[in-house]
Amino acid sequence: MVLGWEEIKKRAIAFSKDFENETSEQAEAQTFWNEFFVIFGRIRRRVASFEKKVTTNIRKNGRIDMLWKGHMLIEHKSHGSDLEKAHKQAIDYFPGLKDSELPKLIVVCDFQNFCVYDLDEEKEYKFKLNDLHQHVELFGFIAGYQKQVIKEEDPVNVKAAEMMGLLYDELKETGYDEKQLEIFLVRLLFCFFADDTNIFNQHIFENFIELKTNEDGSDLGSRLNHLFEVLNTPRDKRQSSLPEDLSEFPYVNGKLFEENIRTISFNSKLRELILDCSSLDWGKTSPAVFGSMFQSVMDPEKRKDLGAHYTSEKNILKLIKPLFLDELEAEFKKVQNSRALLVEFHKKLGTLKFLDPACGCGNFLIVTYRELRLLENKVLEKLYGQQQVIGIDTIIKVDLEQFYGIEIEGFSSKIAEVAMWLVDHQMNLITGKKFGEYFVRLPLKKSTTIINENALKIDWSTVIPKDEVSYVIGNPPFYGKQYQTKEQRDDLKTVFGTVKGAGVLDYVSAWYYIASQYIQNTHIKVAFVSTNSLTQGEQVSVLWNELLNKFGVKIHFAHTTFKWKNKAKGKAAVHCVIVGFANFDTKTKYLFNYLDINGEPNVISAKNINPYLVEASDLVISKRTTPLINIPKVFKGNQPTEGGFLLLDKGEKEELENKYSDISKLIKPVVSGREFLNNIPRWCFWLVDVAPNELKKYPELLERIKNVRKMRLESSFEPTRELANYPTLFRDLKNPDTFIVIPATSSERRKYIPFGFFNKNHIPLNSVYIVPNGTLFNFGILMSEMHMSWVKYTCGRLKSDYRYSKEIVYNNYPWPKKLSEKNKKNVEEKAQKVLDT
Repeated sequence: MVLGWEEIKKRAIAFSKDFENETSEQAEAQTFWNEFFVIFGRIRRRVASFEKKVTTNIRKNGRIDMLWKGHMLIEHKSHGSDLEKAHKQAIDYFPGLKDSELPKLIVVCDFQNFCVYDLDEEKEYKFKLNDLHQHVELFGFIAGYQKQVIKEEDPVNVKAAEMMGLLYDELKETGYDEKQLEIFLVRLLFCFFADDTNIFNQHIFENFIELKTNEDGSDLGSRLNHLFEVLNTPRDKRQSSLPEDLSEFPYVNGKLFEENIRTISFNSKLRELILDCSSLDWGKTSPAVFGSMFQSVMDPEKRKDLGAHYTSEKNILKLIKPLFLDELEAEFKKVQNSRALLVEFHKKLGTLKFLDPACGCGNFLIVTYRELRLLENKVLEKLYGQQQVIGIDTIIKVDLEQFYGIEIEGFSSKIAEVAMWLVDHQMNLITGKKFGEYFVRLPLKKSTTIINENALKIDWSTVIPKDEVSYVIGNPPFYGKQYQTKEQRDDLKTVFGTVKGAGVLDYVSAWYYIASQYIQNTHIKVAFVSTNSLTQGEQVSVLWNELLNKFGVKIHFAHTTFKWKNKAKGKAAVHCVIVGFANFDTKTKYLFNYLDINGEPNVISAKNINPYLVEASDLVISKRTTPLINIPKVFKGNQPTEGGFLLLDKGEKEELENKYSDISKLIKPVVSGREFLNNIPRWCFWLVDVAPNELKKYPELLERIKNVRKMRLESSFEPTRELANYPTLFRDLKNPDTFIVIPATSSERRKYIPFGFFNKNHIPLNSVYIVPNGTLFNFGILMSEMHMSWVKYTCGRLKSDYRYSKEIVYNNYPWPKKLSEKNKKNVEEKAQKVLDT
């Protein structure tokens, strides 16, 4: 049992009294430190040793007064000694220590004065012996307490992933079954964490491996399996002959150690890897990153770029704060001065239930649980003040059973369940510290419900009835249509049935659809992270027509496009939105706008938020085959489908023109998006109406035509094979007298998309749209800020770049129906100024 802080402080005061007159290092130094450990309920000889021999460049036969490997180094002197010199002496020992032995804390002391150096935080503390009780938290790790530092970018998280990944690689290389290896690694994760956070007596797992197994690893597999059996056996059902090194492990339960797995054959290298892993400070690892850690463990490519696959806590908070947390915090402030109202509010916290229908390794559930427990701590502080509470578990109402998840990957679902146990333990430590009592929930009786199923095929009500759910949250898989597997495309067909145009939808859209069905006639609030494609371009009309008109969905809050990124080394280049919605309306809606997708949002209160995530009425823009009024139609440029053999760069063109003085008549400049936007010259052979005999003069050109024919014949697409009969021509042959060019893709950084006028001497390619025979007036309207605003909110996006479209953007644009000659002339004059500039 870990001592409460009040008891530790009492013992510290008594200790100071006992040693207030001690001065001689030789006489009582070891007694002093043995008794110091007793303050924290720890027997020194179990973890630390006196007079540790060490050889350094300075001292061949140095001795450290006391060393707890990986934790604390103590240099003790007689009263009145120079403690700065003692500190330097302690540092001098470092070259003689292994990396795993290096301490986090250096303590120098002369009985009456302490100097403590925290090497992790780079802080120094100095205090007198009689003030020790005011500084006991510096030594909380001796009792089993861990500092609750939860940072997604903490290097220990990446280090843990790398080391677990190395262990996974080595074990997989031996041919051990992959599924059973996953179970084994989850168990190791729990044991590492338990060893550093006092779920177990501190470091008994590490000591068990180091001291009770053979150095060559020959018995490690069988010993670990025996340990797993013990962890799954209640104390009253264990054999009385069980060795002490195993009997001191607690009964865990929770089905974590229930399944029998094959004994792993270890060697000395594998044993050393497990010891290296256990030497990490797992108490500092956030359970919220375990998912990314283990995904990276299983995929070496992801392991190199851990940050790109991690849902940061900052991004999770962007969703849960406006969905429910801000509202709960505001409610707490209102009721905090009324005990009766506070008690009711506390009960409410214990009744809220959360479902993540694509929970992965549990990041959203973990952070949500943590934030709810932190809020509950504020409630408990108001209800109980500073008094010590006996039986803290009886006053906590928020527990793991309020959380539900659905996850298709079996291993991820296991990680989610274990990570929730671990964050629960972290929160119990925090709550216990506030009220002077340590407690741990063992055996594991309560747990989060994680269902290992495809969320798009299972009825969510079988996981938790919808009348019990408060909030649906998560970050479902994105996958645009071009990246979907056959199974994922089949899932979408199953979900959307006969919904017209559903084939263009991103995979994440299915969760929006099912959630909208699930929440009918309830007060459930939903919020998902998704690709910004669902709120732009052609997907809006397909998805949101259904959600608005069929299911009566109303958007309550939204984050416009922002970049999904992390502080870790790798960064995901995904442009996302967050949409919070329900089956009922609300007066106050919040829109989080990003002027810079890499920056922080500005929030506004909105009367209504529509599917384009703007403050406007609920409308969607569907595809149109023709413009709203009689204006020139827009077309895609020419698709060449010639393998690049009819295209020329500057060097190729000049080489041919130097050889053939008359070949220029067959060559025309091309206009494509990249070349137009960046003023890069490029050309093509335009051989329309050119006689075959004319081509025979140019062997190089004939070779190119031969390659076009070959490329087309080898295609798996029948229309392309048919084009092999016309190898001198592009697939498309648009060559209008004049045309306006509209780049299909352009940077979102531009206030205006550059458009341009060209004539028949230029050949437009398929990365631009063209308005054949467009007028100066047409050009002026397209270059207007009004048109650019329309583009910004209705076009699709490539990441965050504009993707212009004919059916959505151009054909739906509200061109002026009636225009005076004066106003028309005004537009034309301004358009000409753009061209002149």
